[in-house]
Amino acid sequence: MEGMGQPESREAQQPQLPPGQRLQRGWPVTHYGPVPRFRPDRWEFRVFGATAEEGKHTWTHDEFTALPYTTVVADLHCVTKFSMLDAEWGGVLARTVAEAAPPAGHVTHVMVWAEYGFSSNLRLSDFLDDRTVFATHKDGELLTAEHGFPLRLVVPHLYAWKGPKWVRGIEYMTADRRGFWEERGYHNVGDPWQEQRYSYQEEPGDGPGL
Repeated sequence: MEGMGQPESREAQQPQLPPGQRLQRGWPVTHYGPVPRFRPDRWEFRVFGATAEEGKHTWTHDEFTALPYTTVVADLHCVTKFSMLDAEWGGVLARTVAEAAPPAGHVTHVMVWAEYGFSSNLRLSDFLDDRTVFATHKDGELLTAEHGFPLRLVVPHLYAWKGPKWVRGIEYMTADRRGFWEERGYHNVGDPWQEQRYSYQEEPGDGPGL
């Protein structure tokens, strides 16, 4: 028995990098389209769709950033094959948002909406994962505009496109439908440990109509 009484090392638990990934020391800027201008007086975060109370919930920027702040140490795996390890993400847990604005009992998926109509779909279980966080900070510093300020979603156990930059709200859904990149050939689930990069890899149950 190794290390009796001590937790197993991370390396003993799982490899550091998912298959096909390479270690990235910095944080490259990757996104589609222009960087939006942040206007705090016009910014709001919306929760809509199949809510438990059959209504829309909204927060101003000040109200959203006043929600309980949590830090999560987690990796970021980009589908372009770079991985950034052990970053500290600070912000509001997705489950905190779901507790404040709960989904209806028959909700199965969430669509995350961002600036310019960008979207990404998630299974509700992925959205409510303990480490899924609406990040405002990385390593104790506010996010830069290029990296998603004022708000980006981080879903550490999925490829990074599943966590959009410049998030403006979520839609609770009672059936799955594809988001922006999923409609353009990317895998509907996006698990990096199974190297689910592209839609042609999908199996029954992975996506709408499958």
